[in-house]
Amino acid sequence: MEQEGMVFSCNSGGSSSTIDSKQEEELAAMEEDEFHQAAELRRPSSRYKGVVPQPNGRWGAQIYERHSRVWLGTFPDEEAAARAYDVAALRFRGREAVTNRAAAADGASAGELAFLAAHSKAEVVDMLRKHTYDDELQQGLRRGSRAQPTPRWARQPLFEKAVTPSDVGKLNRLVVPKQQAEKHFPFPLRRSTDAGGKGVLLNFEDGDGKVWRFRYSYWNSSQSYVLTKGWSRFVREKGLRPGDTVAFSQSAAAWGTEKHLLIDCKKMERNKATDAIAAIAADDARVVKLFGVDIAGDKR
Repeated sequence: MEQEGMVFSCNSGGSSSTIDSKQEEELAAMEEDEFHQAAELRRPSSRYKGVVPQPNGRWGAQIYERHSRVWLGTFPDEEAAARAYDVAALRFRGREAVTNRAAAADGASAGELAFLAAHSKAEVVDMLRKHTYDDELQQGLRRGSRAQPTPRWARQPLFEKAVTPSDVGKLNRLVVPKQQAEKHFPFPLRRSTDAGGKGVLLNFEDGDGKVWRFRYSYWNSSQSYVLTKGWSRFVREKGLRPGDTVAFSQSAAAWGTEKHLLIDCKKMERNKATDAIAAIAADDARVVKLFGVDIAGDKR
């Protein structure tokens, strides 16, 4: 209103300070920017407690513990993020927690509450971030609050691979032998269906009953199948080094649950590691590819 009054008084007096059209356009643009900024500030972040929008269109979940924010991960929609917050709230604050679903605490089964109580807060947060909570909860409900690993007799071996220096290095990927990947892994990825390289997420249970989530992709650039997202954390926690072996298997039908993938680690005796690494390096050195064709051949 002050701006409109100023314009009127200037015009009424016929002063030379009359605002010209260019100044009016600039003033209008400033007012429009201020309007949009105010609208952004008024826009609610989410209709759910502990849920915040992300710039990429996804939704984040967070909870506060002793005045410090604990990040619970990002999710494709508000409902999934709200579910993550409710799970964390039940673990952090018990049945009296204020949750997004009024009946969340009452609706939680005794088995789920026991499962949460049997895991530390850090473990629950890690499950939520990796999106493995529901899978590990179901395993826990089947076997008791603390998930027990699938027994040896119920594991059907698929294949093994000795990890190379690049598999356990900074590249954050494990190259899976093509023949084994297409034969044993679900959702075998073809070039035509995975041109973007995004792949699919697969869950693997380790020897301790913990579920790991990796991204399984086909890389057109190297014409290889790889496990990526989540792999570097697995390497760090398991202490994998070149020459160690990663063994893949699946649960047997006789185990009485839906078949799922399993992963184990076999550590090499360190006094044999040097020979193993040299053998791996020699195998790599024998292969020289031009347009995907081995032009070096078998030197034997």
